Amino acid sequence: MIELKYLAGYSDELRTQVHSLIERDKLAEVLLKKYTRPHDIRTDKALYQYVLDLKNTSLRNADAIDKVAFDSKIQVLKHALGTHTAISRVQGGKLKAKREIRVATLFKEVPIEFLRMITVHELAHVKEREHDKAFYKLCCHMEPNYHQYEFDLRLYMTYMDLSGKQLW
Repeated sequence: MIELKYLAGYSDELRTQVHSLIERDKLAEVLLKKYTRPHDIRTDKALYQYVLDLKNTSLRNADAIDKVAFDSKIQVLKHALGTHTAISRVQGGKLKAKREIRVATLFKEVPIEFLRMITVHELAHVKEREHDKAFYKLCCHMEPNYHQYEFDLRLYMTYMDLSGKQLW
């Protein structure tokens, strides 16, 4: 049986359903039926504006985001989908913090729902550092379908891992 490393935390029943889709070669079909086309955010500038709009809608009082970019160095299938960093520097007599969000370049070619899930996740780290109950509550506040999008993104990563191909 195929190891479903991106779905390890899910129930046996759910993983059995995914195995069935894979065996019948229907995983791509299910994803394409649900998410028909990729988003049109292709530049770092457009991504920054997208994240800033989301932040201003959901996290108005949070710290400013100084940089948002697609990053080709993020290894999605081995590591992370995106990163959030806070870099502190001494400038004069003051401590300055700069916050950056980076999203794996692979996610230039996915549905907007997947990009939203990733950016919501990274924005939540501005307020909540740990992946705890408060963190996921904040993610769901910013995107009510967060958990469904995360699951579907995990299905997509499983598809890419097995096929070596992208869908969009």
